[in-house]
Amino acid sequence: MNASILASYDSLETRDPAHREAEQNTALPALITHAQRHSVAFAKILEGVDATAITSREALARLPVTRKYELLERQQAGRAKDPFGGFSTVCFGSRMPRVFASPGTLYEPEGTGPDYWRMARAMFAAGFRPGELIHNCFSYHFVPAGAMMEAGAHALGCTVFPGGTGNTAQQVIAMADLKQSAYIGTPSFLKLILVKASEMGITLPSITKAVFGGEAYPPSLHRWYIERGIIGYQFYGTADLGLVAYETDAREGMVLDEGVIVEIVRPGTGDPVPAGEVGEPVVTPLNLTYPLIRFGTGDLSAFVPGTCPTGRTGQRIKGWMGRADQSAKVRGMFVHPSQVSDIMRRFPQAQKARLVVSGEMANDQICLKVEADDAHGNLRVLMQTALRDVTKLRGEVEVVPLNSLPNDGKVIDDTRMLAPTEN
Repeated sequence: MNASILASYDSLETRDPAHREAEQNTALPALITHAQRHSVAFAKILEGVDATAITSREALARLPVTRKYELLERQQAGRAKDPFGGFSTVCFGSRMPRVFASPGTLYEPEGTGPDYWRMARAMFAAGFRPGELIHNCFSYHFVPAGAMMEAGAHALGCTVFPGGTGNTAQQVIAMADLKQSAYIGTPSFLKLILVKASEMGITLPSITKAVFGGEAYPPSLHRWYIERGIIGYQFYGTADLGLVAYETDAREGMVLDEGVIVEIVRPGTGDPVPAGEVGEPVVTPLNLTYPLIRFGTGDLSAFVPGTCPTGRTGQRIKGWMGRADQSAKVRGMFVHPSQVSDIMRRFPQAQKARLVVSGEMANDQICLKVEADDAHGNLRVLMQTALRDVTKLRGEVEVVPLNSLPNDGKVIDDTRMLAPTEN
C-alpha cells in the first residue's frame, strides 16, 4: 500500500473508538437544544424532547426520523415565509453564502466555514495533497456538488479547475494544457473524456487519481481505470448532508466521516437493525447551520465489523447498496415498509419480515414471510389478521426459519413482471 495514502488526514481519524463515541454523544444535547431553539421545523418535530437526556445512541434512536419527502413537503407548504421549510437555523446573508436546488425542487442552504461539506477527508484518503491542481467535473449549476468538492479541495490546499459537466473536447484540451494531477466527478464522465482524448489523438498521463461519486463504480470500471494508470476512490454523500463516508486504500467498505453519527435502521422505520444487517442509513450531522437530526437517506447499506486496516478507527459501512424506498401498489392500495413494521411491533416473537408481492396485473398476491420460532402454531393466523387490518388487503402469512430471509434490506419485494406504471 502507498504510505502517503495510509497517513491520516487528522488526529480525529485515529481516535480511540470509545473516545469518539463519548465526544459525539457529548455533542448531541447541544445540537438538539440548538435545533429546538433556532429551527422552526425541529421545534415542532422534537417538541417535548428533553435534549439533556439525549446522550447516547440508544436515546437518539428514540427520536423521530426525518426523510427527504418531509423536507420537501415542509418547504412547499411554507415557501412564502421560509424557502427551507423551517429546517435552517440561519437566514440569507453572510452566514449563508450560497443556496442550492435539487430535483423536487428542494432548496439547501450552505453555511460558513472552511470545508463546510467536509469533503477534504475523502480527497486526502484518495491521495490528494496540497499544491496539486484538481479537475472538478461535478456540476456548478443549481446543485451543490461542484461547490462541495471545490471547498474540500481548497481546504486541502489544492487549486481547482472548474470543469463542470459537458464539453468533453474542451475538457480534454484543458487537461492536456494544465496537466491536472487528479479528477473529481462521476466515473462515467471521466471515461467519456478519456475516450474523447483517444479520438483526438491526445494522451492525458497526468491524471493518476480520482474521487468518484454520484453513480455506481463497478469493479469492471475500476479495472478499466487501473489499466490506464488511474486509481479511483468512491465517496458516499448527499446534497443535504455533505460527506457521509469515504473509501480508503484498504478497499474494505467506507469509513464514516468524523462529522456525522450514522445508524442503520429497518427501512420505513427508525428502529436500528442488528449489527451487519442491511438497512437504511439514518444520519445525524453535527451541523448547527442545518441540523438534520436523524435524517433518513432512503438508501441501503450495512455496517462493516472491525476497523480499517489503514489505521482509521471510525465505523465503516459497505457503501451504497440500493434504495430503501420500497412502496408498492397492490390492488389499488399503496403498501409501505412502515406498515410491515407496524405489523411486526404487534408480535415480539417475530424477528424479521418481508412482504412479497407476486402475480400478474389485476391479480396481485401478497405473502408476508416472517422469521419466527412459532412454537404454538397460531402466529400465522394472528399475523394474517394483522396484515389485513394494517394494509386493508387480504394476504397470506408464511412463517419461515430464523435467519432464512436474505440480508439485502428489502422489506417489500415486488416480484411482479408487469407492475403497472404510475403517471
